[in-house]
Amino acid sequence: MKLFRALTIAAIALMAMVVAPAVSAEETTNRYGANYFPNLPVMDQDGRTLNFYDDVIKGKRLVVSFIYTSCPDICPLTTARLTQVEDQLRDQLGHDLFFISMTVDPEHDTPAKLKEFSKAFGTGPGWLFLTGKPEDIRFINARLGDKSRSLSDHRNEVVLGNDTTGQWARDTVFGDIDRLVTDIRAMDPKWESQVRVYDYNKASDTGFALGLQPGQSLFKKICAPCHTIGVGDRVGPDLRGVTERRSPEWLTRFIRSPTKVRAEKDPTAMETAARFPGVRMPNLGLTDLDVIDLIAFLGSENTRLEAGNKDDEAMASHHHHPQN
Repeated sequence: MKLFRALTIAAIALMAMVVAPAVSAEETTNRYGANYFPNLPVMDQDGRTLNFYDDVIKGKRLVVSFIYTSCPDICPLTTARLTQVEDQLRDQLGHDLFFISMTVDPEHDTPAKLKEFSKAFGTGPGWLFLTGKPEDIRFINARLGDKSRSLSDHRNEVVLGNDTTGQWARDTVFGDIDRLVTDIRAMDPKWESQVRVYDYNKASDTGFALGLQPGQSLFKKICAPCHTIGVGDRVGPDLRGVTERRSPEWLTRFIRSPTKVRAEKDPTAMETAARFPGVRMPNLGLTDLDVIDLIAFLGSENTRLEAGNKDDEAMASHHHHPQN
């Protein structure tokens, strides 16, 4: 599974790229401020025109990613993983912390397309999807570290920054999510002295305990950002019972090559695309063995949940009809 292994290698390599120790603004010469970032006009997903430095960067902590809405593989997964980070940082997002998704395809990514993309992932306030004139966007992205010449080569890492302290670093969304959240919090010099309480959101709880099933770690890494099993729709459909509703042959074909299956106008794939119009299942580069392991895990999880339901029903029946 080429993509998954590549992401794993990238995540391990980037583990060493930690955020620099926090220093006060007085101790820091901020060479990454207004003299570095251009104040060019950009447009967000709501069609608002913003000045890039003054309105997007100045005085803020940021998590910047690079995406394009027609991306067939890494961009949806990157954005889905960031929604898991968003779930843990929702109390700060839009106040002293902002997520920025920069398009690398400004010729085609209009505000309307970015709006549909952001809506598909359920992104909240404080998450901007930005586009603009191609030459302006490319200059901004280059300043942020993305100097790719083609869409397939754009940077997959995220950029963490604090304009006030001048701290900037690259990180990855494909390692441990909790570690990334800690790196983002560490960009705030006051973080260690603050005590925060977070609300539990069952729909965002995708922290499946790892067992001996190979498909379980695969699901947690590449499926859980978009899907739950029995908790409800997330970015994509709830996968509870999917191994009963779909044949192993269909699941194998779709997981291996969803773009090809959609191109064939497969009725099931088209119905799912209609239900979730803003985002498509990406090509994940899984091997045949990976897909077998993943389907086996989905089947075992469904069996476990059904067994739990039967136990609950039996218990309920026992309470309603006690023995004399």
